[in-house]
Amino acid sequence: MKVSTINIKNVRSARLRTDASYHLSEGQIVQKDIESSPYPLMQIKDVSNDIFIGNRAKRIYVSSIEHGIPFLSSSDILKGDLEHVKIASKKYTPEIDRMLLQKGWTLISRSGTIGNCAFANAKHAQKLASEDVIRLVPNNILRGGLVYAYLASKYGHSLLTQGMFGAVIQHIEPDFVGSLPIPHFPETFQEEVDDLMQGASRLREEATDELNEAEKILKEAAKLRDLTPEDYDYYGLNNSGRKVSCFVRKRKDIDTTTINAFNHSERIRNTKASITCPTVPLKEVLFGGDTFSTGSFPRIEVKEGCGIMLINQKDIFDTIVKGKYISKRNVKTNNLVEYGEVLIAGVGTLGENETFCRAIYANEDLVGQLVSGEFIRLKTNGKVSSGYLYAWLASDYGFRLLRNLQAGTKLCRPIPRLVLEIPVPVVEKETMEEIDKLVKDAYTKRYLANCNERKAISLVEQEIESWNK
Repeated sequence: MKVSTINIKNVRSARLRTDASYHLSEGQIVQKDIESSPYPLMQIKDVSNDIFIGNRAKRIYVSSIEHGIPFLSSSDILKGDLEHVKIASKKYTPEIDRMLLQKGWTLISRSGTIGNCAFANAKHAQKLASEDVIRLVPNNILRGGLVYAYLASKYGHSLLTQGMFGAVIQHIEPDFVGSLPIPHFPETFQEEVDDLMQGASRLREEATDELNEAEKILKEAAKLRDLTPEDYDYYGLNNSGRKVSCFVRKRKDIDTTTINAFNHSERIRNTKASITCPTVPLKEVLFGGDTFSTGSFPRIEVKEGCGIMLINQKDIFDTIVKGKYISKRNVKTNNLVEYGEVLIAGVGTLGENETFCRAIYANEDLVGQLVSGEFIRLKTNGKVSSGYLYAWLASDYGFRLLRNLQAGTKLCRPIPRLVLEIPVPVVEKETMEEIDKLVKDAYTKRYLANCNERKAISLVEQEIESWNK
């Protein structure tokens, strides 16, 4: 139990809030740390042109990017890949200009999980975001990268979460964010932090472009077109113009592995037939001819920094991966992630925007990390390179072929035996090497971008800590 005495001045300055959770929060301690700043104090609103949430309106989603604009939720803004998100209708979304994001803004989650921040880069720009995302538009009195690093630091997070209100779903408001204190850091310090954040944005943009280029080269080499919704079955938005898929299978074509019509999809059968270049089954390019997993182990949570960090499917697709810490007791640490592994989210639901069956490449950030047993893990045997295999499985073809193999009701899993039979195109060796290089370079840039961001935030935290020694 926390017990403390507060002054009536504190109640007045907190807009007459009398709830103990506010006055006994970590944010109050941080407020005192910030007040000890040797630099003049300002408010966040003083360093912003605007702090707002966009408009609240009923959202109509569509399946085609031709008729809509990518729409980001408060959790989507943290993701490394912003392509696989919902698409809001251009026609039925009011005040689109008010909802569009711009490069250089600081984005803050304001509902549910509060206080998570993202620094908007060119890949966020011109996408929509929900009203659960606070947009902070810097005015360059303080540099935008510095403002972001301050709010994303442990001090900024404590200040942001201090203002939560609500019974079931808690929120913070733009006015509260605008009232938070921020020191007027020296120009040289601002420049150093801002340069790191701008560099991180640049690297992430380049990484996304390289991954898109890798997929483009693969498809051109394999003579494949982009898939359309008519090329696969899915659980998603109803479309009155979409034909019902009805087909016949001979008894000899159905074995004991599955009788699920989804697994015998005629659309996917035709999609496979459209791959005219040479292919090999996935098992022929895997080390040992099989996939593997981390296995199961007890998960006893401990405080951050103790034990070992566990990364699950929800964490791994974020820009900066932050897992939870568990006790090392009875956890085998001889099966940690190695560089170049391809990881596939192996459990989930069939929503079009879910991570189930999405692939990720193990870069320097993931080396030596413990991942949950739900991941399907793949190591290549040298017949094709790991970056090339990732590019194929991360493409629309790889994703749809994996989704086609699902079994289950609420939580689905791909059927392991069928996963090993997924066709992998084999193109010219030089082309595969080019794709491999692009993928590895892209994921290294993502790692370097994360290093830049961590350093920027660390510089802010170290500066504040130096005032209170």
